[in-house]
Amino acid sequence: MGGSTFCASKVSRDLTKKATMPAVKGDNMRGLLVFISDIRNCKSKEAEIKRINKELANIRSKFKGDKTLDGYHKKKYVCKLLFIFLLGHDIDFGYMEAVNLLSSNRYTEKQIGYLFISVMISANNDLIKLVIKSIKNDLASPNPVHVNLALQCTANIGSKEMAEGLGNEIPKLLVTGMEKSLRETIDSVKQSAALTLLRLLRTSPEYIQIGEWSSRVIHLLNDQHLGVVTSAASLIEALVKKNPEEYKGCVSLAVSRLSRANLQDYTYYFVPAPWLSVKLLRLLQNYPPPEDPAVRTRLTECLETILNKAQEPPKSKKIQHGNAKNAVLNEAINLIIHMDSDPNLLVRACNQLGQFLQHRETNLRYLALESMCLLATSEFSHEAVKKHQETVVNSLKTERDVSVRQRAVDLLYAMCDKTNAEEIVGEMLEYLETADYSIREEMVLKVAILAEKYAVDYTWYVDVILNLIRISGDYVSEEVWYRVIQIVINRDDVQGYAAKTVFEALQAPACHENMVKVGGYILGEFGNLIAGDPRSSPLVQFQLLHSKYHLCGPATRGLILSTYIKFVNLFPEIKSTIQDVLKSDNNLRNSDVELQQRSVEYLQLSTVASTDVLATVLEEMPPFPERESSILAKLKKKKPTVTEQAENKEPKQPMPQAQMSNNVNTHNTPPPLSVPAASNPPSAAASDDLLGLNSPGPSQAAPSAGSFLLDVFDTVGSSPPTNGVDSNGLTPGAEESFKKFICKNNGVLFENDLLQIGVKSEYRQNLGRLGIFYGNKTSFQFSGFSIDTHCSQITCTPKPVGTTIESGAQVQQVINIECITEFSDAPLLIISFMCNGNSHRLNLKLPVMFSKFSEPAEMDSATFFARWKGLSQPNQECQKVFKAKFPIDTEQNKTKMLGFGISILEGIDPNPDNYVSAGVIHIKGSQVGCLVRLEPNKNAQMYRLTIRASKPPVPNILADLLEHQF
Repeated sequence: MGGSTFCASKVSRDLTKKATMPAVKGDNMRGLLVFISDIRNCKSKEAEIKRINKELANIRSKFKGDKTLDGYHKKKYVCKLLFIFLLGHDIDFGYMEAVNLLSSNRYTEKQIGYLFISVMISANNDLIKLVIKSIKNDLASPNPVHVNLALQCTANIGSKEMAEGLGNEIPKLLVTGMEKSLRETIDSVKQSAALTLLRLLRTSPEYIQIGEWSSRVIHLLNDQHLGVVTSAASLIEALVKKNPEEYKGCVSLAVSRLSRANLQDYTYYFVPAPWLSVKLLRLLQNYPPPEDPAVRTRLTECLETILNKAQEPPKSKKIQHGNAKNAVLNEAINLIIHMDSDPNLLVRACNQLGQFLQHRETNLRYLALESMCLLATSEFSHEAVKKHQETVVNSLKTERDVSVRQRAVDLLYAMCDKTNAEEIVGEMLEYLETADYSIREEMVLKVAILAEKYAVDYTWYVDVILNLIRISGDYVSEEVWYRVIQIVINRDDVQGYAAKTVFEALQAPACHENMVKVGGYILGEFGNLIAGDPRSSPLVQFQLLHSKYHLCGPATRGLILSTYIKFVNLFPEIKSTIQDVLKSDNNLRNSDVELQQRSVEYLQLSTVASTDVLATVLEEMPPFPERESSILAKLKKKKPTVTEQAENKEPKQPMPQAQMSNNVNTHNTPPPLSVPAASNPPSAAASDDLLGLNSPGPSQAAPSAGSFLLDVFDTVGSSPPTNGVDSNGLTPGAEESFKKFICKNNGVLFENDLLQIGVKSEYRQNLGRLGIFYGNKTSFQFSGFSIDTHCSQITCTPKPVGTTIESGAQVQQVINIECITEFSDAPLLIISFMCNGNSHRLNLKLPVMFSKFSEPAEMDSATFFARWKGLSQPNQECQKVFKAKFPIDTEQNKTKMLGFGISILEGIDPNPDNYVSAGVIHIKGSQVGCLVRLEPNKNAQMYRLTIRASKPPVPNILADLLEHQF
């Protein structure tokens, strides 16, 4: 909203200037000045609307009645229309007159025509072909002013049609310029051509073919005009990202330009050409270090010069000087980190960043911490980064900005090794007690990883994890306590210490449920190792654990019951006490079927099974297979940029999950407990895991409750195989998943045994942004992963993603959306990939509906009914009567209507059971008001839905969407 207001006010000021500037005689547009003055002098909104309507009627009559209207009057009236539009009023005529102005040879008339076209005409307007034709004529004009006007209009609109129609014309301007007699004007045309080409390349790259011009475009870096070089650098970087091999010749030219003394031709607050320097340094980050020794030496000298200048005293106290100087320095350091080949430069960069850690400017401290995270991963600069450990710890404790503290945590994690692990983990644990809630979960994961990775003595590791649970139990994920149990089971030397430590931890009056889980499991396996001490005798262990039983949830109670049956085998002397607990009505008649079944089966097992059978069934858990830490895998998904890169590792082993037996069942009720026959003894890897830590694969792990993928209204189940399609050409289940997003923005769009696709979206006026998350649930890599979007009535700009997704990994794609006009057909999302030698394809609907661009509108009863009566034309209303698909629930209905993007207006309808709502839908260049009335009939389980809107197709589109939600 702020951006459009700024733009409107700027253009409005320009129009006022044009009206008051002493131009050529007859061009001062006095009528426009008078009109603007009249509008500003209006005392009320009604007076303003009255004056505008009067002017619109006058302009309409002039355009229709006066066939000999000259260019001056056309320009004046078009200016007035543009000013009225910028005040927020709809304009439905005058477009053709503006297009006609483009053919004028007078600069002022052509300028106003292009200004009107840039602001008012959208990409799918019927006049766009006429506009493109006029632009082509001006691009061929010998007048550079006309050429620049045409280029600026093209860049402002930047539509697919313009890219297709002008994509071959603009590169010629960029590399050939114009007539030699107009040499002084070539530079401005080249600048505009480069930036226009960059705009079209970003919006429609498929229509921009530089090809034959590529070498000449690269050599623009040698141009004498600084503006041309700066514009060309931006264009070349975009081309390099598309095809780096074709433009690799730019490396030597960029280095040469960076080192040339003529950068001094332009200085900004004593900093030579900072914008060009930043662009060239960023361009070089797209390639490895130069292979040519001369170019490499020259680049090293440039980087050393930048580092040397950073050490010089500031030449100005102005903030602009510091900003420009630091911008160049930061990009130079990024290039040094990217090359990662010169130890001297890396250490110097680290020392320079170390000075910024204590700078008073928050942004500099943030950038320093972020860059040092990357330096810490280099073998050349890791030791230099460690020297700043004390400063980083101090930043963690004293910084006010949570984002800076987050970067400090990242840096501590990156600089940690065997020499400083205990110190860093200790500092992070100490800070964790007062840490901001937004970074606690990530800190817990990082502390757990560091403790495991650098543990020399695993008793220290156990202490760290138990401290994590004590300090931040709510943020300790299942992966963390699963992992500590795996390690304790796999290491005989730590089992007794772990049993003793958890026993002491359970004695605390307030004990987190995760601590009870860890304690219950470890005591059930190794409680016998501390049973010799009277203070931790079998009965004391049982009583301590049972004192926590009634304070825990069903899952933890089930694990404790499994510990009890393990105690029966470990400590026969307390068998009767445990049987009494299992016989209690609280367990045998528990409303939770899982707890009831465990109690019945465990009681029966302890009663009828012999000692040998009990020892076989309840034997100690075998060691878990060695695997990559599931905690590390989770952290990689959360923040792949700050975790270690995965090496050539075996497919991830499954992590433990709370199940009673080895037969993993996705329902709450597990299969009956059975004793294996003597003729078919279980293998070590397949022993019954009665304490609920058996290990299903990652694909069976459910998302955590805090995950944005949680489905708000219902749970998305597994979809059918990926290659089938329904009668609409969609993957089966795609239509139903699409409808679930009508009243919500976040959730799971698709899920099967291979892939999970989640969506998180946000909308503002006619713009939207979708984050699409693709999760690989298999133990195989996805290769050839490609995503294609088909949009017909809206503009979709997807950001590219990699062609591979590793096992268990998740990648994110951002898609920017712009609503051009009303639409009923959603964009298509087509996904194809290879997995384990098989090809898969998904045809899904992108969850973007016309209603997503709606914002709630508030109004009183009188206003509502006045507007309702005003929308009385037959094509402005749609009414549907339909059977309720869900039980009629007042609060649920309100939630859905708010999620649909419309308000709930209380006290409007005489019947309190009815819902009355209003909203404003934003499309490019205009708004559509809509009013909604939903009348439920609880006795008949029916609804009547009535929607009125100011634009004819809109009521039908909205009614078709809302009908599926009630």
